[in-house]
Amino acid sequence: MRFRTVALILTTVASLVLSVIVLAAQNTYTPPKTPWGEPDLQGVWTGETLTPLERPAKFANKPVLTPEEAEAIENDVASRPGRDDRSLRGTERDVAQAYNQHWLAPPRTLADRRTSLIVDPPDGKVPPMTPEARARVAAMQEYLQALLQGTSGGRPGPISPRRKEPPPYYNIARMNRADGPEDRQNTERCFGATMPNLGASYRIVQSRGVVGIYHDSGQGQGFVRTIPVDGSPHLPSKIRLLQGDSRGRWEGSTLVVDTTNFTQKMEFRGSRENLHLIERLTRVSDTRIMYRVTVEDSITWTRPWTFEVPWERTPDRLNQAYESTCHEGNYGLLGMLANTRAAERLYRQGKGPNPELQDNATGGDSDGDIGR
Repeated sequence: MRFRTVALILTTVASLVLSVIVLAAQNTYTPPKTPWGEPDLQGVWTGETLTPLERPAKFANKPVLTPEEAEAIENDVASRPGRDDRSLRGTERDVAQAYNQHWLAPPRTLADRRTSLIVDPPDGKVPPMTPEARARVAAMQEYLQALLQGTSGGRPGPISPRRKEPPPYYNIARMNRADGPEDRQNTERCFGATMPNLGASYRIVQSRGVVGIYHDSGQGQGFVRTIPVDGSPHLPSKIRLLQGDSRGRWEGSTLVVDTTNFTQKMEFRGSRENLHLIERLTRVSDTRIMYRVTVEDSITWTRPWTFEVPWERTPDRLNQAYESTCHEGNYGLLGMLANTRAAERLYRQGKGPNPELQDNATGGDSDGDIGR
């Protein structure tokens, strides 16, 4: 008991020290100003980091690594084959990996040698879910497992009768069914980027009374956020937007963005339409913005929680952020649906396997887990 208490105190102290260091850096830097006198956040920034959102168990009570420990972990992750591992060559799982490691390799460096982006709670973990949220997540997971039943990636058993049922909630997961576009994962339907949007590139453009942030995220999953900074109120609660409704204000050199009014078609860590974000963007040097977000949803979690990730500035060259054109080139979704209809037809003719017994949901892993 005494050991756990001491460990918790040490973890809390370490988190406070880290926050003090960040605040000290912020307090000694004066950001440039726009012609109309606001802090200038403009440019293209990257939030890629090897540091996970939650602290792995092996780093409990160790929020910051030594330089030697950080280097060893970064080198270890970089040496892993990830999606280039072909030890299961020719299997459904091997084919389902689709992309090789070149396209989906994990980032190479930790954020300030930290073991989690979460700074509150001090243990670096997302707070427990409420009973209602746990039941909601469990219901969806059980449904997805039922659709995998009898396949190489699922539990043993016959084809589940639940294949004929609709999902308990709006589907945005990688489902083992392709009866229509709504069965497919949201990334396959070109709206897979979530808010908060981690690990992306961000182009910030400012004008009087408004800040625009283009998120270059994933494979064509980018989106534009137009954030009024003019004191205007949020949209009515009945108007729901995929990336939420954002309203900004300046607190000294920090842009504070309040985002609400999400839809059920976007999920972050189990939270959907009740998600509420308070984002803080503070330029702490010529080449860094500290992005700090407090996440709230009393329906999903037992308390609010906060994470912090540095955005590093990229070189001032052309073509550093690209327009998202996923919908324009999304012939893959049509191909998935057409291929499934063809497989069903061949099965009925006795010329192929039953597609309901094939695993099309459990793909590969780029293997960037620092907690391994």
